[in-house]
Amino acid sequence: MATGDALHMDGRKAPKVMVRPATEADFPDLKRILRETFESTWRPEITPLAARRYLETDVGGSFVDAQGLDFLIAIVDGEVAGLVSWQDDFIDALHVGTRHQRLGIGRALMNEAEKAIRAVGQTQVRLETDSFNVRSQAFYRALGYEEKDRYPDVEWESGLTTVLFGKKFQNPLVE
Repeated sequence: MATGDALHMDGRKAPKVMVRPATEADFPDLKRILRETFESTWRPEITPLAARRYLETDVGGSFVDAQGLDFLIAIVDGEVAGLVSWQDDFIDALHVGTRHQRLGIGRALMNEAEKAIRAVGQTQVRLETDSFNVRSQAFYRALGYEEKDRYPDVEWESGLTTVLFGKKFQNPLVE
């Protein structure tokens, strides 16, 4: 689908990233990435009860089983490094494995997702993150997203605040 060379934030050359649709053979790696990002990002911020519920019901694994064939994934050196998923104009998941973070993989995945969203006639793209995740907020702002709203996060039942971001496409497709 897409490949790209980019630079690290410190100016070093980033690895070559290939973005392609996921296959069932990728599911174990996708589940691993969701476990890693849960442990590193979400688990420290949510209640022990919410963490236990997430793990016991295998929310990440169920998400991959149900929608994994709709994901785009990033491949670096033959390894699945990240994933992006969306419905209509809403990106509902962007995850990059902990070993591959800050290498331009999230940017490559977002670029491809935005192209696909725009190609079906959407005029904007939206997504959510949480207020504690200042790194993701900075990332989305760097991609041209603007904060649109804040509201209670009901998914984690942990008193978090969701931040809604949006981005209008500069030149909407005209039919």
